Amino acid sequence: MAISIRLDDEFVTDVKVHAEAASRSVPKQIEHWAKIGRIAEENPDLPYSFILETLLARSEVDNGRVTPYVRRTQRED
Repeated sequence: MAISIRLDDEFVTDVKVHAEAASRSVPKQIEHWAKIGRIAEENPDLPYSFILETLLARSEVDNGRVTPYVRRTQRED
């Protein structure tokens, strides 16, 4: 569902700078920040870097950019 919202001009300028640096559109940058913010609020003890690495790992799995782990030695029980 798409809705229109009014945002502070200074905030939008900051978003534009970050969006350009990350090769995102302004709306996609806001969505990205909202996603990270939601995850951070739900998991307050996770560092920002861990959240980003987890999102990247999830994207790699979703896009088939990983290979299954194959154990090369036998496990001793």
